Amino acid sequence: MTTSLTEEIKIHLSRENDEFRTLLHQHHEHERRLAELASKSFLSTDEEMEEKRLKKEKLHLKDRMEEIGREHRARVGTTH
Repeated sequence: MTTSLTEEIKIHLSRENDEFRTLLHQHHEHERRLAELASKSFLSTDEEMEEKRLKKEKLHLKDRMEEIGREHRARVGTTH
């Protein structure tokens, strides 16, 4: 059994679970901003700090989404 969320579960939870939907939106926003920072040839000290903070927050968001997915699978079984 894999620990990562399948696309089917992500879609279902993004429709049915407000917390998951919010976390997913925040995760995408962090990805977008990190891509902006990665495209720069030089980061200021503040931008480097922001990048580190965003990476940590993004990981926490993903961890919580995975937790919600595990809870969902436990409730409905592994049919999704």
